[in-house]
Amino acid sequence: MVRTLLVRGLVLGLLAGLVAGVFAFAAGEPRLDEAIALENAAAAQQHGEHAHGEHAHGEHEHGEEVSRGTQKAGLFLATGLYGLAVGGVFALVYAGLRGRVGPRSDGALALAAAGIGFAAVIVVPFLKYPANPPAVGDPETVGSRTLLYLGMIIVGLLSVAVAVTTARSVPGGPWARWPAAVLAFVVPVVVASLLLPPVDEVPDGFPATLLWQFRLTSLGTQLVFWASFGTLFGWACDRAARPERPTVAA
Repeated sequence: MVRTLLVRGLVLGLLAGLVAGVFAFAAGEPRLDEAIALENAAAAQQHGEHAHGEHAHGEHEHGEEVSRGTQKAGLFLATGLYGLAVGGVFALVYAGLRGRVGPRSDGALALAAAGIGFAAVIVVPFLKYPANPPAVGDPETVGSRTLLYLGMIIVGLLSVAVAVTTARSVPGGPWARWPAAVLAFVVPVVVASLLLPPVDEVPDGFPATLLWQFRLTSLGTQLVFWASFGTLFGWACDRAARPERPTVAA
């Protein structure tokens, strides 16, 4: 059964990743082109026309190695590989949860797990450290920013575990369990957000509209992926659990 779920997660994760790639290509690439254009314009203004000519020549040579066209095509490879990885991990977690916690229906459990995964892995770190376009951020702080982002993901996952444990241990009906679970999830997330250092590297003069359009598109891409994957995985699980109708002999 675990092997079947794993294969299902890999295949449907790849499919959902490609769907998310289509959304990211249509909604995100124009924002990315605008951010790169701003970055190049800022470089030209800083170094002057002569220095900009040398910089542009260097970028042109570099662009032949990894052009924007290649990067746009690689977007689908990246989202597809992301879908494979998430789909495989999700299937293993789902196999461990099935029949132990959550809704009894396989499809409902898949949708609930996908929603919780989206909240813990995507929304929680996004609220503290939202995504930035290429023109925003100091390259020397990539390592520290990555560690902070991973830290918020861990906080989100641990908060989910605390919330599930709380929901199962609180006596009473759903009117008692659900508020307790939500509170158990929110409190550690808020505390971690207050304790972890902020990251504010947006340069002066960078268009706020472009910044938030990029961030919302990044969040929207993840929402499309998790919604597509949760729906597809839940539908496939319900379909597999449906008993086959006996064939009536003629």
